[in-house]
Amino acid sequence: MTYIIGLLSVVFLALAIMIVNKSIALSKGIQGKEDSDSPVDGANNSNAVGFLVFMVVGSIAAAWSFFHSKPDFLPVAASEHGLKTDQMFWISMGVITFAFFVTNVVLFVFAFRYRYKKDNVATFYPVNHKLELIWTVIPAIVMAVLVFTGLRVWRDITAQAPENSVVIEVTGHQFGWYVRYAGNDDAKLGNNNFKLIDDTNSIGIDFADENSFDDFTATEIHIPKGVPVLLKIKAQDVLHSVYLPYQRVKMDAVPGMPTKFWFVANKSTEEMRAELGKNDFNYKLNCTEICGRGHFGMAITVFVDEPEDYKAWCLQQKPFLAQNPDYLAKVPEKLKAKAQKYIPAEAPAEADSTQAAAPEAAVTMAQ
Repeated sequence: MTYIIGLLSVVFLALAIMIVNKSIALSKGIQGKEDSDSPVDGANNSNAVGFLVFMVVGSIAAAWSFFHSKPDFLPVAASEHGLKTDQMFWISMGVITFAFFVTNVVLFVFAFRYRYKKDNVATFYPVNHKLELIWTVIPAIVMAVLVFTGLRVWRDITAQAPENSVVIEVTGHQFGWYVRYAGNDDAKLGNNNFKLIDDTNSIGIDFADENSFDDFTATEIHIPKGVPVLLKIKAQDVLHSVYLPYQRVKMDAVPGMPTKFWFVANKSTEEMRAELGKNDFNYKLNCTEICGRGHFGMAITVFVDEPEDYKAWCLQQKPFLAQNPDYLAKVPEKLKAKAQKYIPAEAPAEADSTQAAAPEAAVTMAQ
């Protein structure tokens, strides 16, 4: 690679020297002369025609590149804000593309139309306020409309999540995702603390907070269609990034700095399978921040369910406390009565001190 760069440098240097020498020769030829009877450089007409050819061929190549690359564009949007951002993107691209082609067509056509001819007389416009107003005001208005429209869309996306949002906590780690739901009783996530992390409690759920009692974890993500979903995003070790391409969700997971993103999915997994014609299709949550050797496999399956199917799935999930009754020992004495209802009856009895502290709850569970 170094040799190639060196060779290209020599070639470009030689070309630069040739152009400078030619410029010097031309300048000497016109010094002290009002008009030159010397013949026009033979490349004059060929360069002018070359501009037109380049414009046509370049336009065809740009169009071909667009349609050829279209399958690699972002997939169809499957969220409400995704439709809005895609619409804003294509409107902006349309305006930019239109301006690009108009200005470049004028550039190339003018280079051909006004190439040097002996009888051509140039007209100079030292000041033209009307023209200056046109090329200043029109772009300013277009840019203002694009900016303020985009700002409104961005404001809606980054606004506070609605109160009826489904709350899901997603925690990135090398190399996977921990997922926690707010449970079926209070719809509130309990606290967590990194100091409480152990081999079983991977995210450090804090059972001193009664909102944690009904929280449950999952190895896959289920979200309801048409209902606001608030992702609370965390990281345990290094930078990660939550990315749902179909839902147009992307937010960094930063250690020590919780982030969030809320959205409304508008196409269920089954609907997307039918639309794409792929019965085995599933949404995926990927990491888009290179976080180590296992980054490539850091993905988790996401299912977008109909609201009733989502509720049925949630009811099938068991709270973390129910699956790990030993953590009842982590619950403060004054809250153990509330926590006991999440402990299955067949779970091993806790220490006598616990039973003495909450005899009524123990009797209730026994019944």
